Amino acid sequence: MKNIRINLSIITLSLFVITVNNSCKKQETATPCVKKTWYQDADNDGLGNKAVSVQDCEQPFGYVANSNDTDDTPKSVSIIPAKGYTTPATYPNLKLAWADEFDGTSLDEKFWNYELGNNNGWGNEELQNYKKENTSVKDGYLIIQAKNEPAGNQSYTSSRLTTQNKYNFKYGRVDIRAALPKGQGLWPALWMLGKNIPQVSWPKCGEIDIMEMIGGDASGRDNTVYGTLHWDNGGQYAQAGGNTKLASGIFNDEFHVFSIVWDAKKIVWYLDDKQFHVIDTTPSGLSEFQEEYFLLVNLAVGGKWPGNPNGTALFPQYFIVDYIRVFQ
Repeated sequence: MKNIRINLSIITLSLFVITVNNSCKKQETATPCVKKTWYQDADNDGLGNKAVSVQDCEQPFGYVANSNDTDDTPKSVSIIPAKGYTTPATYPNLKLAWADEFDGTSLDEKFWNYELGNNNGWGNEELQNYKKENTSVKDGYLIIQAKNEPAGNQSYTSSRLTTQNKYNFKYGRVDIRAALPKGQGLWPALWMLGKNIPQVSWPKCGEIDIMEMIGGDASGRDNTVYGTLHWDNGGQYAQAGGNTKLASGIFNDEFHVFSIVWDAKKIVWYLDDKQFHVIDTTPSGLSEFQEEYFLLVNLAVGGKWPGNPNGTALFPQYFIVDYIRVFQ
């Protein structure tokens, strides 16, 4: 039995040696690398630039096998959506009382103020420091940029604008065409405060939120906007409002028009001319909404309602306004 076991071991070892030798021979006879010419595809259109090429056995990232491109210049990606809803410039029985189409090259400070700093989180534990530099007017758009950058004791910067003491109004239709930012912690708002806020403070001055969105990937965040009233009801803070959700996509995809129609009896909210909420303002407890108001546009970062950025939001983010129109 010992001799048989020894012979079997010798046979097994011999087979192993033969296998290894054959494997080595296969490796020694492998097909050698054949280098090809690859052409740069800087604009990612599948066509290569014959003026920029490399020799390699494998296709490098950003290169293709053909040289058929006549213009390989990378295309710039615009932050301005190419499409979206728009509203008419006129309405029956209404006149345009005030508008900003943002046709200049800078914010029109005849009508607008910058509110700066963090102001102790603006009462909402917000994380941004508001700066002038985050506002620009270009190609017919107001652009507010939220950045992840240190400023004072804050980690984010953005802008907040108002027409306080420069344009106030009572009643009318307000149309604001805008494209919203996206991502956890972003909080864009189009809203109004009572002209008498320096005298009576908030919430006695009243607040009309034409549009607010709290960004985030969760369902009901980047695709939902809110319209809300805030007021003082016999010494007690009160609020009421509604919301609406897009059938598909998010508010960052394209422009939408956020509107209210406000008169002595009610305030009605619209998204793209479709009514989604109405509040009766005739009760005596809502007398704040029979006074003059001014406009605000801001992009907050973080806060009690949206929560703080958690790494999923990419910065910078942009709040883009095409026009603001007030009809009476």
